[in-house]
Amino acid sequence: MDAYSATVIAVAERVGPSVAAVTVTDREGRARGSGSAVVVGADGLLLTNAHVVGRYSSGTAAFVDGTTSPIEVVGRDPLSDLAVVRARRATATPAELGDADTLRVGQLVVAVGNPLGLAGSVTAGVVSALGRSMPVGDRRRARIIDDVIQTDAALNPGNSGGALAIADGSVVGINTAVAGVGLGLAIPINATSRSIIDALQRTGRVVRAYLGVSTVPAPLPPPLAERVGRDTGVVLAYVEPASPAQRAGLHAGDILLWAEREPVESAQDLQRLMLADAIGKPLRLTVVRNDAMVDVVAVPSELPDT
Repeated sequence: MDAYSATVIAVAERVGPSVAAVTVTDREGRARGSGSAVVVGADGLLLTNAHVVGRYSSGTAAFVDGTTSPIEVVGRDPLSDLAVVRARRATATPAELGDADTLRVGQLVVAVGNPLGLAGSVTAGVVSALGRSMPVGDRRRARIIDDVIQTDAALNPGNSGGALAIADGSVVGINTAVAGVGLGLAIPINATSRSIIDALQRTGRVVRAYLGVSTVPAPLPPPLAERVGRDTGVVLAYVEPASPAQRAGLHAGDILLWAEREPVESAQDLQRLMLADAIGKPLRLTVVRNDAMVDVVAVPSELPDT
């Protein structure tokens, strides 16, 4: 057997038992949504997507060994598209969580899901891009998920909430969406998402500030790079209508250089400022627009639950 196949098989065998099919139900017990979830705690805690559980509070998890368990939704965070649910019965061994901040473009990844109870749905590919932003929602209410992992490991319907793992079997992402033909997106497991998971376990929600922008890391044009003393900034790829960013006068195409006089070179640099204590307080931003430096003041608001 070739080394590539052996690696994918080993990851699937290690991670597969920790991935469940989940179905959420309404108060009358009718199925309202489904996807996958990953066991992450010995106390029956599973991690999935917020869009998988929606606004429902209960359902069922089915594991690859044939066992099932009622589940209750502990908390959800639409901005990160993460949700925590708890199984009421014993579950499989928790998956080992890794650190997506160590990923490199071109690295092997394996997507493991349990769509519609079809145990062990496995696809493999490579990390094709890092630091992507993903607008989600509809025309009435949009959300922007920053710092997602882009991979060419195909995602099948029902794989949302499943695991994205690397060669050592550690889970570095939670699969969330199909970005196009042959492209999938995953929420990274890193310090930021771990703090979100912890908050969801403790309080059921994440109190956070938001601006309403989608960002893409980009190299600065040489004259600008020389002027500001660094090579990288972030481009505002999307500005959510009626958001604090739009009210502050930010536009798609602006290059964000500084926030509160701190350099912004990635989505995480901005996310670190979007804590609860930033809500309602002026946030000083400097962008480049049409080759001119523009200072704006935005006032982040609290991210609504819906």
